[in-house]
Amino acid sequence: MPSRAIEELFATFGPNYRFFVSFTAMLGTISAVLTATMINVAVPDIMGAFGVGQDQAQWLATGFLAAMTVAMLLNDWCVRAFGMRATYIGAMAVFGFGSVLGGMASVLDLIILGRVLQGAGAGLVQPLSMVLMFQVFPPHQRGRAMGLFGVGVVLAPALGPTLGGILVDVDSWRAVFFAAIPVSTLGMLLATVFMPWRDDDGPRPAFDWTGLILLTLFIGFLLTGFSNGPRDGWHSPGVSIDFAVAAVAGCGFVWWELRTRQPLFNVRLLANGRFAAAAMITVVFGSMLFGSTYLVPLFVQTVQGYSATRAGLVMIPAGLAMMVLFPLAGRLADRVPPHLPIIAGLVTFTIASLMMTAAHTDTPFWTFAWWLVLSRIGLAFIMPTLSVGAIGALPPHLVSQGAGAINFMRQLGGAFGVNLLAINLDTRAAHYLDGFKSAQSADNPVTLHLLREMSRLFDQLGWPLHLQQPGSLLFLDRGLSAQANMMAFRDDFLIVAVVSLAAVLPAWWLGRRRPAAPAATAPQPA
Repeated sequence: MPSRAIEELFATFGPNYRFFVSFTAMLGTISAVLTATMINVAVPDIMGAFGVGQDQAQWLATGFLAAMTVAMLLNDWCVRAFGMRATYIGAMAVFGFGSVLGGMASVLDLIILGRVLQGAGAGLVQPLSMVLMFQVFPPHQRGRAMGLFGVGVVLAPALGPTLGGILVDVDSWRAVFFAAIPVSTLGMLLATVFMPWRDDDGPRPAFDWTGLILLTLFIGFLLTGFSNGPRDGWHSPGVSIDFAVAAVAGCGFVWWELRTRQPLFNVRLLANGRFAAAAMITVVFGSMLFGSTYLVPLFVQTVQGYSATRAGLVMIPAGLAMMVLFPLAGRLADRVPPHLPIIAGLVTFTIASLMMTAAHTDTPFWTFAWWLVLSRIGLAFIMPTLSVGAIGALPPHLVSQGAGAINFMRQLGGAFGVNLLAINLDTRAAHYLDGFKSAQSADNPVTLHLLREMSRLFDQLGWPLHLQQPGSLLFLDRGLSAQANMMAFRDDFLIVAVVSLAAVLPAWWLGRRRPAAPAATAPQPA
């Protein structure tokens, strides 16, 4: 049921109020998700500016997504404690401060801190937007509303690299941080007019600080362990401690959430079979969405030599395709069993990812653009149906917790997807490079022919004799590195395809489950 504040706002602004408040909410969602992916095209520039490798640079994306993942679970408590208006404005203020800090920072650690603050603000906004739309739209229009919500959640990652690339080429990577400030400021101003306030005069609910600490430790140490493992060794003391702390914190989090009166994450939601299946698919969806959006700009910049703007432009056709398909997908979500469009979307995305495993240095612009269009067609049909199927399986009093949980699952998949794909990229590139270098010997006629031809070319260009051989060897080394990177990217695209296809099983199982109330709607006290 809508709150008293929403009823008063409907009385003030009429039926169009749902569109006014949806636009306000979507400003926050779009600015948050745009910022999540705009940074991807700036990663090579930031790596060059601070002299860091992929193992450190990936925290620009992973730190944002991890902070967003944790903050999403704060949404339900913040809304009940402070109301939607105060929560939205506060989240946008934190987001804006992180943008300013990241844009003005002179060391990488402060830039990552700025990204973490951006992620925290973004994490509070996204589930708030979803819950708000469920409250202001009637049940028969919720699929359409989820289609509108999906424009911000899925279309923005497609367009973010394009805008980010233009900003990087026109100005610098710092402009990627500053670009989000005007949109978030406008959202805060509109929120003072259209966002509903807290109309409950009772005491504010208790907060699960223990759960928050345990969850933060689990995600932080697990991501750190994965990041440090390839560099320090998987059995090194530091990495072993990271994984041990993560395991203890993760088990402790589940145990605590099952016993506390006010859980940060209601684990009992997963007792609902339909919600559990949807949650599994959502984790995969997040890894597909953010993982592929992270990989593609890096591939076309580092392997194909695209500029930041061109790297963003290759994703524009995919964004336009989703813009056309989301209204259709939203309507479809109201009319057909949820597992059918989800399975179709997963298979479509899998096919597109398999096509990307054939990418190489000379893959034409429009060929890559078509592969992305096909992949985004698949994602477009998954998002609205998945949201409706997951939250629609819950009773009304659990909708807010369900919205936070389903968004948490998507962002958790995104955080670990980007982290693991970036790690695999470095690991596989090093593996391929070692193999290629081992084949370069005095007995390899191809290598000798290449070195002779390069020396002859340098001689024609007027290079001194003593520089011709080092120059030829440097050219060979860079060529081998480029080939190793290309093969590593292919491996990552294959992993994305396999994970996407594996999600068909829980989607099929989702179609076999009948709607049912959760086995338990509230945790028992300790």
